[in-house]
Amino acid sequence: MADLSQHPFISLVLPVLNEEESLKELHRNITRSMDRLPNNYEIIFVDDGSTDQSFEIMRTIRQADKRVRVIQFRRNFGKSEAYSAGFSHARGDIIITMDADLQEDPDEIPVFIKKIEDGYDMVVGWRHSRKAEMDKTMPSKIFNLVVRFVTRISLHDFNCPYKAYRKEVLAEIDIHGELHRYIPVLASSKGFTLAEIKVKNLPRKYGRSKYGAERYIRGMLDLLTVTFITRFAKRPLHLLGLGGLIVCALGFTVLAVLTGAHVLYKFGLLTDRSWNMHDRPMLSLGILLMLVGTQFFSLGLLGELFVTGSNRSRSGQQGYSVKQILE
Repeated sequence: MADLSQHPFISLVLPVLNEEESLKELHRNITRSMDRLPNNYEIIFVDDGSTDQSFEIMRTIRQADKRVRVIQFRRNFGKSEAYSAGFSHARGDIIITMDADLQEDPDEIPVFIKKIEDGYDMVVGWRHSRKAEMDKTMPSKIFNLVVRFVTRISLHDFNCPYKAYRKEVLAEIDIHGELHRYIPVLASSKGFTLAEIKVKNLPRKYGRSKYGAERYIRGMLDLLTVTFITRFAKRPLHLLGLGGLIVCALGFTVLAVLTGAHVLYKFGLLTDRSWNMHDRPMLSLGILLMLVGTQFFSLGLLGELFVTGSNRSRSGQQGYSVKQILE
């Protein structure tokens, strides 16, 4: 498991969106920390459609430091796509992600590397003492509690951008939409091992956070996507078939009761005319439940056929457009 070279090559992937004030200081902090280590490394900035001077500053940094590479998007595609682009261009044995807002401390990078070298496939940061307002920390705690309950993965901070991966982890998972926060869930579903370490959360020095409460709403919706992907993507009949079985069972029970009562009514054992099946609105409900249950089964079977027969390649299906790459 820990069969990396003595000093594995490190790739740092940093999505950037309008961080012109932070970039030079961030680069200095990273190089100061990394230059103390024996590892060779590269820094990959992914400009996710910045509208300020971020790209020009990254170009200047690149001209002075050839270990820096810059990927520029044509417009803003979102953090997941920025990660995807960075991961696809990363050459490192270990890939480390952090935000570009100076809230992660690069001096903690050796701790992540040590955990990977101990045999873990992915290491997740835990901002145990966040430097943020209550209106940000409380929704985050609730979000993480829900994700832990649904996924059964005991991590404290799924949203923390400070993470480290073996390159084979990222080669086997696909992220899009807002799924970047669920990389630990996707990795765990593949059998990769996870570790968690406490990290500092430094106060923001420049600008304001670009993420509001709506990201938690999107995150909850994406949780449904991840749950389906990790549990039922290969066996949709296990989900839809179960729903169909329950609905059909309800419909069958209603029809069985009505049929039995109707037979007893015909033989005169039940004299009230209300037991005549044809006068009972419940008959329509029973038939409807049976039809709905059958449709669930049909969708599940079609899903099984689609999954079984699908052999399409995922190459060339990236959800972003690169304008230029400085390397």
